[in-house]
Amino acid sequence: MNDTIAAQATPSGRGGVGIIRVSGPGSSAIAQAVLGKLPKPRYADYLAFRDNHGAVIDIGLALYFPAPHSFTGEDVLELHGHGGPVVMDLLLATVIQHGARLARPGEFSERAFYNDKLDLTQAEAIADLIEAGSEQAARAALRSLQGEFSRAVNQLVTLITELRVYVEASIDFAEENIDFLKQGQVHERLSALQAQLREVKQQAHQGSVLNEGIRVVLAGQPNAGKSSVLNALAGHEAAIVTPVAGTTRDLLREEIQLEGMPLHIIDTAGLRDSSDVVEQEGIRRTWRAIERADCVVLVVDNNLGWQDADTKILQQVPVQLPVIVVHNKIDQDQWGQTPMIYQSQHDQKSQTPLVHIKLSALTGAGIPLLTQQLKQQAGYSTTGSGNFTARRRHLSALEQTEQALRRAGVQTDQQQAELVAEELRLAQQALGEITGAVSSDDLLGKIFASFCIGK
Repeated sequence: MNDTIAAQATPSGRGGVGIIRVSGPGSSAIAQAVLGKLPKPRYADYLAFRDNHGAVIDIGLALYFPAPHSFTGEDVLELHGHGGPVVMDLLLATVIQHGARLARPGEFSERAFYNDKLDLTQAEAIADLIEAGSEQAARAALRSLQGEFSRAVNQLVTLITELRVYVEASIDFAEENIDFLKQGQVHERLSALQAQLREVKQQAHQGSVLNEGIRVVLAGQPNAGKSSVLNALAGHEAAIVTPVAGTTRDLLREEIQLEGMPLHIIDTAGLRDSSDVVEQEGIRRTWRAIERADCVVLVVDNNLGWQDADTKILQQVPVQLPVIVVHNKIDQDQWGQTPMIYQSQHDQKSQTPLVHIKLSALTGAGIPLLTQQLKQQAGYSTTGSGNFTARRRHLSALEQTEQALRRAGVQTDQQQAELVAEELRLAQQALGEITGAVSSDDLLGKIFASFCIGK
C-alpha cells in the first residue's frame, strides 16, 4: 500500500485518447519529472510529457488530485495523451522508471476500498458497470455505485445492532425474573426485520439476474430440435442443424439478452444409450451441465409425442431444478397446431406443476412464449426501476442473514436470550460480508483480481 502504482486506464489498442493513471505517495515527484511542474489540483493542464532524457513523448492534458480528494484516497496523477499503443507504452515505461510499479488488476479500486472511499459493494459495482450488457444493467450498477445497496444493508445492520444491544443487556438481568424479551417486543422487532430483509432480497435477486443472468441447458433426445431452439433464441445460426440424429456431440454455448436479462444457453448432446465413445463423453458433459444449470429446457419431438425416454430424462434431472418442456416441430403437424402453453403435474417427487410449451423453432411460432417463461422462471421483471446490481455471493449472505433471524425468532419463543444474541451476531456478520465490513483476504483477492488492470 506504500508503493506508487501505475497503469493504462483506457483499453489497449489504438484510440483518440489514452490515459495513464498513477496513484501513491510518489505521484507528485513523477509529475515533476515527467511534466516539469506539479499541476494545479483538479485543473486540466496542457503540457508536454517527457522521458527521463528530457525528450518529448507526447503533448496532452495532465490532472493532479492530491490526497485524500481522489478516487483512491491517495495522490493521483492522470496523463491524457494520444491513444496509440507506442505512445502509451513509452509513457507508462517512463512513469515506472521514475519509481512507480505496474498495478495489479483492480488495485486502484482496492486502494479506494482500503482508504474508505468505497465499500465492497460499490467497488464491485464499478466492474459491473464496465461489464454491463444492457441499459438496465448499467443503471442498476450505477445505483449500487452510488451506494443504494450499501445503504439498504447498513440500515439492516443498524436495526440488528440495536436489537443485539438490548438482548445482550437483558442477559445481565436474568435473575430478575422479568421477561425482557417480551417486554422489549423482540419478536415483533424480528418480524419487522425479516420483512425489510425480504424486500432487500427481492431487489438483490433482480440485480443478480440483471448482472449475471441465468444458465439454461437445452436437453432431450437426439434430433428433438435442441439446436433449432438455440438458433431461434439466439436469432442466428449458432448451431449446425441437420436431419441426422446426434449432430451435436459437445456443449455449445451462446449468450443473448432478453429485455436486458443475460441468458447463457447451452446446447447439449442428445441423451440416449450409445456405444459410441465420443457420444458417451458428450452425454456425460450434458449431465454435468444440467447439474450446474439454473433451468432445464427439455425439448421433445411433438410428432413422436411424449416417450418413455423423455420420462427417464425428466426423472434424472435434480428435483430442485426448474424444468420447461418444449414440444417442438408443431409446424410439421398435419392438424396445424398453434403455439400454446399449459401445465401438468410433475411427478411424485415435486409438487410444482410442469410447464409445457408447444412451438416451432423452425418458423419461430411460440418462441415468445418460451422467452417469457424463461424470464418468469428467473424472477425477472422489467418494471424494477429501483433495483441495484448484486452478485451471487450477496444473495448467499442475505440468505444466511434470513436463516439466522429465523432461528433467533425460535429462540425468542423459548426465552433463550443468549442464543438470540448469538443468532443476531451471525446475522450481522453475514451482512458485514456484503459491504466488506467483515471479509477475508481471500475473498477480497478474488473480487479485485477479476477487475481490469486500469481499475
